[in-house]
Amino acid sequence: MTEFDKKLLTAKANVLKALAHPTRLWMAEQLEGGEKCVCEFVDQVGADFSTISKHLSVLKQAGIVEDDKRGKQVYYKLKVPCVLNFMQCVEAVLKNNAKDQAELVK
Repeated sequence: MTEFDKKLLTAKANVLKALAHPTRLWMAEQLEGGEKCVCEFVDQVGADFSTISKHLSVLKQAGIVEDDKRGKQVYYKLKVPCVLNFMQCVEAVLKNNAKDQAELVK
């Protein structure tokens, strides 16, 4: 493995780590439908503003979302909308795992 390979794999892992938290993954999936205000996440998640902001900061640092401050409100949107395309593959793995588990109990 070359040094470049290591750096690229580390960068990829950082994106995946940012999405590896259920709340952050949910937030990213919500942004597939368009931008949202931080206040909308606070209402929908039921967490305080500080917690939501920390989650969004992790997503922003990973390059998944970008923000736009408008007055007192901050809006977020996916920076690269295709970032969640791999979720169909993840769901296929889950279905396959469920099928394999079901066959074990037959």
